[in-house]
Amino acid sequence: MDFETILYEKRGQVALITVNREPQLNSINSLASREMQAAWEDFRDDTGLRAAILTGAGRKAFSTGMDLVATSQGENQFAAGPQAPFGGFTKRMPIYKPIIAAINGYCLAGGLELALACDIRLCTPESRFGLPEVRWAIMPGAGGTQRLPRAIPQAWANYMILTGEQIDAETASRIGLVSHVIPGDELLDKAFEIAHTVCERGPLAVAAAKEAIIRGQDMPLENGLAYEDIALGRLMTTADAQEGPRAFAEKRKPVYYGR
Repeated sequence: MDFETILYEKRGQVALITVNREPQLNSINSLASREMQAAWEDFRDDTGLRAAILTGAGRKAFSTGMDLVATSQGENQFAAGPQAPFGGFTKRMPIYKPIIAAINGYCLAGGLELALACDIRLCTPESRFGLPEVRWAIMPGAGGTQRLPRAIPQAWANYMILTGEQIDAETASRIGLVSHVIPGDELLDKAFEIAHTVCERGPLAVAAAKEAIIRGQDMPLENGLAYEDIALGRLMTTADAQEGPRAFAEKRKPVYYGR
């Protein structure tokens, strides 16, 4: 698949999507959203892929969000109609395979919303995070007002959304926005290490667990526990669920086929 604004690679069972607009600090215009949507759809539907990594070109920015230059020229990625969701997957794109954000620098506005739509977030010590939209008389529109309060303590989410102020990598780690702070030259290696770990796990179990996490966020606890029981019951009928305990008993590495 050939793209103008992104790079899409498949390395074994791992997909690597790179926002490739380094001179524009990897900001997202309409074309980038459409191309990212195509890449995410391919990742979702390719049974040979079990995890994905999202990053930005260069070392200065993961993404600074919506391309405000394009917006100033009349582009509106949030107009009603059948257009791609921002970044291709922030809305209306359920993907139950793990996605890892390798955050290499500024992660602002829609860039942070892209990261929030991922499941695991790593960053470099130089990274900075923020939802500055209110500075420009707009508001987060790609999930920021909904996902950030679910990802970090409410007080911090309110502070970031309502003031538009940025936080640094140390703060992001302390409040749980990222799980790891990694030197820049080791960031992708760590992301692939985590992705390969995920790929070694039962793919049906990983997908079911991710779906349970997502669905459970909108359920009362008792409903979420009931859903978990149903999901586990389905998994227990699979060949992979028989292979896992068998491999443990035989003291060998399990081989999972996703069935």
